[in-house]
Amino acid sequence: MRSHGCGDLRNDAIGVDVRLCGWVDRRRDHGGVIFIDLRDRSGTVQITVDPDLAPTAFAVAERLRNETVLRVEGTVRARPAESVNERLATGAIEVLATAITVLNEVRGNLPFPVSIHDEENTREELRLRHRYLDLRRERMGRNLRLRHATVRAARAYLEGEGFIEVETPVLTRSTPEGARDYLVPSRVCGGEWFALPQSPQLFKQLLMVGGIERYYQLARCFRDEDLRADRQPEFTQLDMEMSFMDQEDILALNEGLIAAIWKAVKGIELPRPFPRLTWHEAMARYGTDRPDTRYGMELTDVSDIARDMGFKVFSGAVAAGGSVKCIAVAGGNEAVSNVRIKPGGDVFSEAQKAGAGGLAFIRVRAGGEIDTIGAIKDNLSEQKKAELLARTGATEGTLLLFGAGDTATVNKALDRVRQYLARELGLVKPERDNDQWNFLWVVDFPMFEHNAEENRLEALHHPFCAPNPDDLGDDPAGWSEALPTARAVAYDLVLNGLELGGGSLRIHDSALQRQVLQTIGLPQQEAERQFGFLMEALDMGAPPHGGIAYGMDRIVMLLAGEESIRDTIAFPKTQQARCLLTQAPADVTDAQLAELHVASTWEAEDAG
Repeated sequence: MRSHGCGDLRNDAIGVDVRLCGWVDRRRDHGGVIFIDLRDRSGTVQITVDPDLAPTAFAVAERLRNETVLRVEGTVRARPAESVNERLATGAIEVLATAITVLNEVRGNLPFPVSIHDEENTREELRLRHRYLDLRRERMGRNLRLRHATVRAARAYLEGEGFIEVETPVLTRSTPEGARDYLVPSRVCGGEWFALPQSPQLFKQLLMVGGIERYYQLARCFRDEDLRADRQPEFTQLDMEMSFMDQEDILALNEGLIAAIWKAVKGIELPRPFPRLTWHEAMARYGTDRPDTRYGMELTDVSDIARDMGFKVFSGAVAAGGSVKCIAVAGGNEAVSNVRIKPGGDVFSEAQKAGAGGLAFIRVRAGGEIDTIGAIKDNLSEQKKAELLARTGATEGTLLLFGAGDTATVNKALDRVRQYLARELGLVKPERDNDQWNFLWVVDFPMFEHNAEENRLEALHHPFCAPNPDDLGDDPAGWSEALPTARAVAYDLVLNGLELGGGSLRIHDSALQRQVLQTIGLPQQEAERQFGFLMEALDMGAPPHGGIAYGMDRIVMLLAGEESIRDTIAFPKTQQARCLLTQAPADVTDAQLAELHVASTWEAEDAG
């Protein structure tokens, strides 16, 4: 039906007869001559329709609406010098139409303009409801092509390193230690349920037991959890597992993978090796295990100084086993007013959203003089003041913002304030203009964290991470006591404050695996019921192995400069986990439920 793509024509095609197919992006009538911008996946080209040269085609062009599907026959010619469009790749040429065929018309009104000239100011709900129209837009087409290029680069690198792609089951069993599962009732096994996989974790470990050694998969994963801009109920992981490799081998291989993707997609040579921080260092310096290292304002622990400042909030926090930390905002005296820090202000609000009661502050003036609330200023000796300024690196014009309380809340609040101020002060560029790629490995995570609601330990990542052998010792009799405080041989890759992926070495000894499951409070009988097949496999010659999984949607979001992963997925869900296009989830009939041995107890809330 066509000889060329609309966006493929250049000066070397001048004089060539072409057949093009695409959509009407725009139609313009300029004093008897009609111009049509014809668009397909390759780009846009101008079609010129002259009534004297092609009266039949002109009659068709007179009644065209945007998004009508056309076939155009004509001859490529150079545009007049004064009408060359430098913004289009095809802007130096046009196609003089000899025939136009309407392949399909638009019936009814378009819900929003699709033209490349009208991409902004359309509500996301409307875009998702009519996603097939949104996908025609240049932005979405570019993002999906970028996604394809990212996947292609990853496949090429991994297969060059000896990995093979293996598909793992989508219908599996529900297991604990994660987000909520999506459950699927079984018709043939009444009263029993499948779960959609939150990850292929156990299957990829079993592939290692099976001797595959190097596996990867673009895996579909499902989690029934609360959503936000960079989460979806179904998402894609670049999933990997490998045998006979230690942590250093795995990190080096993955740095090569990421570098190959960025080179292929962005044309950027990433410096290697990537920097590393231990989990404890990251929490101490940034208050988070996924720090953005593009700017400073690191957290400084000043608990030893603050407890003697005569300020009850500070001394009380330290006495209760908490801490006092601060961030130094260079130039903050000018940029951040008192109103913004006090109740009702935007900076105060950010700290409050993270659970803090508020922020204390000190402004450093000329000569090292300070300006602050009376209780601190009146009790801060010259020696303590000098020590505070030296430790924080604060100079004239610096604003010191303090958080006090339990350490977890202090870290969370100052991390949030730090990120907020970095955006407000222009220390980082908007996502679409970002040209700084600060990769960071965070390593040596704790094996467990305390679940206060259930008063038990739970795995920080998952219960299949291998503990650091230096923390366990060689005697299995001591494992039960050593495990609660052990570090995991686990690693996360962070980019500009977002986690790209995470992994670990795995437990390949069944006795240790049973002990870990017992540590998170899973009784032995229940552990055998849930994971007996894994323990049995570990006893059949399981090799040392480890792996990692990346959120592909998030990687593409960052590469594309988007703020939401929904703009990198062809058919995403909303933040309420709904598909506006197909109106899913939806009701099913009572007969369908009966066939599955399921009855619904849902009662709609009274609208009144």
